[in-house]
Amino acid sequence: MPAQVGMRWCGSSKHSPGAECNWCDRSVNLYFRLLLLTLRTRLTSSRRGRGTSLWDEARTPFRVAPTDLDPLRHVNNGKYLSLLDLGRYDLLTRSGFWRAASERGWYAVVAAQTITYKRSLTLGQRFVLRTRVLGMDERSVYMEQTFVRRDTVIARAVVQARFLHRDGGHVSPAELLAITGPAPRDLTVPSWVREWADAVRISSSPR
Repeated sequence: MPAQVGMRWCGSSKHSPGAECNWCDRSVNLYFRLLLLTLRTRLTSSRRGRGTSLWDEARTPFRVAPTDLDPLRHVNNGKYLSLLDLGRYDLLTRSGFWRAASERGWYAVVAAQTITYKRSLTLGQRFVLRTRVLGMDERSVYMEQTFVRRDTVIARAVVQARFLHRDGGHVSPAELLAITGPAPRDLTVPSWVREWADAVRISSSPR
């Protein structure tokens, strides 16, 4: 059956056959942003000569696109989580950690995250996502990510991430620091973050 004019269709398993493909629009938007971010990172790194340290704060600029919006015409709450991925990728790539980790067969996963929304973002607005390492413990790296527009906080998230070996097991703090060098500041995880991480930990059993 031919596609109707003005509708977007595909055969993705993410939706039923013949459904309007909003999921695909959002995915294309995310990958396009990832491509632009990768190109910008490579360009700025070559100009500066020295990349950002993992212990620095990455500031990743964005602009609200139509596919970011929900029916209320502001950025959908779930979209923020996708943008968090890009902010972390920006920091890890610019610092050189992404490449070093890949060479060692490491990969990152999100174990838990929490986000608080303060204000809305609407179509066309520019904003910056600030990403920094908050602290580390024996198993995880905690990152704070803040959405900012004109020096006003829009939302803030804390993400618990883990680096894993492809052949099994987690990457230890000692292994991480062997790549980055000593941290210039205290990486003790704030007490409230540790309490949150303990409180949201789940069992593999469904009961």
